[in-house]
Amino acid sequence: MKIAILEDYQDAVRHLPCFALLDGHEVDVFTEPMDDDAMAERLSQHEAVVLIRERTHMTAALMERLPRLRLISQTGKVSGNVDMAAAQQRGITVLEGVGDPTAPAELSWALLMAAYRRLPQYVSQLQGGHWQRVSGEAVHDTIGRALKGDVLGIWGYGKIGQRMARYARAFDMEVLVWGRAPSLELARTDGHRVATSKEAFFAEADVVTLHLRLNDATRGIVTASDLDGMKPTALMLNTSRAELIETGALKAALQQGRPGFAALDVFEQEPLNTNDSWLQMPNVVATPHLGYVEQKGYELYFSAALRNVLDFVAREKAS
Repeated sequence: MKIAILEDYQDAVRHLPCFALLDGHEVDVFTEPMDDDAMAERLSQHEAVVLIRERTHMTAALMERLPRLRLISQTGKVSGNVDMAAAQQRGITVLEGVGDPTAPAELSWALLMAAYRRLPQYVSQLQGGHWQRVSGEAVHDTIGRALKGDVLGIWGYGKIGQRMARYARAFDMEVLVWGRAPSLELARTDGHRVATSKEAFFAEADVVTLHLRLNDATRGIVTASDLDGMKPTALMLNTSRAELIETGALKAALQQGRPGFAALDVFEQEPLNTNDSWLQMPNVVATPHLGYVEQKGYELYFSAALRNVLDFVAREKAS
């Protein structure tokens, strides 16, 4: 089978132990993002594509231009990046893989600590020859702070949110939870405080961290009004999906000082342009969507996705 692995930015997949599963197949690894025209041209002879999470959008228009495509193997779960109805209409099989909350939870906590202690800014200033400086601008040259005693507001008490709560307890933070009724009940059972309202949640939290799935109900669920209710010392942490926050609202809020800081791993347009204003804001720590990007997680994701390819081939041969 002719297989394409798409948007492997770091050319990491071919170096995983599980890549050997595809021995005997013709495999092309594409490391750069491609628009629909480029994919239609370069994938015209491929029978299967392996997608890395939601990096690639398989639209109806694109699938129409890939006449030989029979299989889409998704690492992790499909999350709106594949037009399932179009795939079914064209007879293209879509297979989901498995996931694990460990890597995104750890990345979230690392970002939280880095932003709280201003570590990226200190490192950047140190490399420029400045000792114990955060910024060349006095208004932004502020020291970091410890987590102990602060309130971690978790919106979305699923697998990742639950891990964040456990990390918070280890660092002597108070946990405050908001979300759907079943999540709130589980949080109470686990001994955490539940916010009395969404307004109270944003007003009381020193950190708001989002751990929600993106869908029609959650798109833009964090509004400009919510952000305006945060403390000027507070941090907005988002490693889930940028679209959970009302378009343009966070950037405007940070410029107005409520909240005072943000730590972001996700953006509406990815990859970010080097001149994007997110990268110029002194009160923002930004990482390039690394939540699930680590060796153990990749081996888990791709072991499942590549085995799905092999199982598909085996079923075709048996039929």
